Amino acid sequence: MTDFIKLGKRIYNLENPREAHRFAVFVARCCLHPQKISRMEEFFSGSEILKEIAAGYPFVFEQVTRAFFYYKSSFEERERLVKFHMEFLAENMNGDFVKMLYGDKPIEIWRMPLDETLGDMRLLICAEPGQRKEGLASIMLRLTNDAPVYQIMFWIAPDDLIKVGNSTGEPAMWIGAMQGPNVDDAKEFVKVITKKCHAYRTKNLILYAARALARSLGLKKIFAVTNEGYYANNHIRSDRKLKTSFSDFWEECGGIPTDDKRFFILPPVEKRKSDEEIPVRKRAVYRKRFALLDELDATVAESLKGYGVKGSE
Repeated sequence: MTDFIKLGKRIYNLENPREAHRFAVFVARCCLHPQKISRMEEFFSGSEILKEIAAGYPFVFEQVTRAFFYYKSSFEERERLVKFHMEFLAENMNGDFVKMLYGDKPIEIWRMPLDETLGDMRLLICAEPGQRKEGLASIMLRLTNDAPVYQIMFWIAPDDLIKVGNSTGEPAMWIGAMQGPNVDDAKEFVKVITKKCHAYRTKNLILYAARALARSLGLKKIFAVTNEGYYANNHIRSDRKLKTSFSDFWEECGGIPTDDKRFFILPPVEKRKSDEEIPVRKRAVYRKRFALLDELDATVAESLKGYGVKGSE
């Protein structure tokens, strides 16, 4: 039986009054659902790699007890998605990848030089405590000085996690949120990055990267949370307003509403304009952009091969 108090102390900073309150609520919920927590404990005791995940990232126990990931998620759904995600990574990635990811060590899978001031922009896979409300991992663009550019929080779960049409139980990527930069000089460096990416917007770039990651992992479906499905809708909070409409952006990127209004389904490959669809004066820019994106695809796939991924067929 898990010592709920000891476990809670690993998750929360008790010197922070708000965290101390969450600690008390967590322990109470564990006491109300001891069998469910015991199932999680038994799962993470199933192998050495799962034990290491729970040791380095104890938040998995909190995530199943709170209304995280998406609006009106149930305990059973959260339990299923956490277990599936971890099993998928343990089976498809080598131990080094999983230990780094859940040991708070970001994994770089692509890099692009910007300029002497900004340095390089890095594409990372990470799992930070602050992201845990919306996913089990994040794909993130960061500058050399660690300034965040854009990130997408996600998890890997079967496509029948909720009722979304023709589901077969195959693994899929589920996007729980997308977040842009929240620093004073964001407009300045985003302008530089957009120019460097041949007029390709940073939020489109991070979605392209997420799609590249999904394809490299052999995932053929991508679901993305809508405005209605955003987890924060579980709470009536005026300060949780979305800066970007998820639904509008997913639709712009070829997304289609599912039977569940909380999620869109996104095509795993971004549709590209043909030469005939591009004005003659812009064709050179588009060719450079497409070459950059092809290079990103290839580098992501090659980077993941180094961690045991065989790649999509």
